Amino acid sequence: MEKSWKKIYFSGDEFKVLIARDLLAESGINAVIMNQKDSSYTTFGDVELYIEGQDEKEALQILDQLIKGEI
Repeated sequence: MEKSWKKIYFSGDEFKVLIARDLLAESGINAVIMNQKDSSYTTFGDVELYIEGQDEKEALQILDQLIKGEI
């Protein structure tokens, strides 16, 4: 992964990260998911969402609306 990519969101629940990725994609923001969960004990670790650095401000605004329940 390029150095310009930034972790924008993470959760222990993969479905939450998938929803966030899909919302960003609808706005034209490319996002990549990295699953950091332990392969033996899936209760340990997180699923992380990364975006390119130049999209950070817009992505944060979209995710803020998601968290507040406005979307």
